[in-house]
Amino acid sequence: MVEIKTQFDPKLRKLIKNKKQVAIIPIGSIEQHGAHLPLSTDSDIVSEVAKKISEKNGYLLLPTISFGVSFEHKPFFNLSIKKSTLQIILMDLCTSLLDNNIKTIFIINGHHGNQKSINNIDVKLKKLLKNKLQVFPFSYWHFMERDFDHAGFVETSLMMAISKNIKMKSAKKGLITDNMTLQEIKKIAKLANKSFPKATKNGIWGDPTKATKNDGQQILAEIVKNLGKKCQTCLTERIS
Repeated sequence: MVEIKTQFDPKLRKLIKNKKQVAIIPIGSIEQHGAHLPLSTDSDIVSEVAKKISEKNGYLLLPTISFGVSFEHKPFFNLSIKKSTLQIILMDLCTSLLDNNIKTIFIINGHHGNQKSINNIDVKLKKLLKNKLQVFPFSYWHFMERDFDHAGFVETSLMMAISKNIKMKSAKKGLITDNMTLQEIKKIAKLANKSFPKATKNGIWGDPTKATKNDGQQILAEIVKNLGKKCQTCLTERIS
């Protein structure tokens, strides 16, 4: 793995010249995650996922874009940028990477609200840059078996595995969907996309009180294994 922000210009340019490089752009958010997890949770988790995949597969790692589309969390605290703003930032960064002769990029997303910004971004860039660049956008939670939550069991376990900045004494149950029908879950998820506080009351989707560091380590390993494998498959299919 090469962490771009720590590199020096001559060495990095030589590295890119001598071997075709693959880059990862992680994107997260700054938003509420209940009283027990920090605002940086999404950014922290996706940074760790991207770092481990970069280490495993030998990719260039860009600094995480920590600001995302989190307006749905108002009036709870969030620092948000527009969907179009995030997409423009990503497109500009991808174009800049191409200018530096890096032609394959994985965008790894760590926040649900960013989904619309990365949808079809690969197609847009392909058209804009006349097929000179390959971009693959993924959201990390699609590569684990457990259902995704917000400050619930999964995110809290992941944070316990990677950070000490957690206040488990403040953890409280949030919206529990175990006994809901699929239709009911879809309905409340639709509301959450507009107003997360109205859907969950306390800003938590799931139950963080049963989270453990061990579970977090297992979930993280699963994500890194599955997403890392998917990335390598994309490269193989591109070459063939």
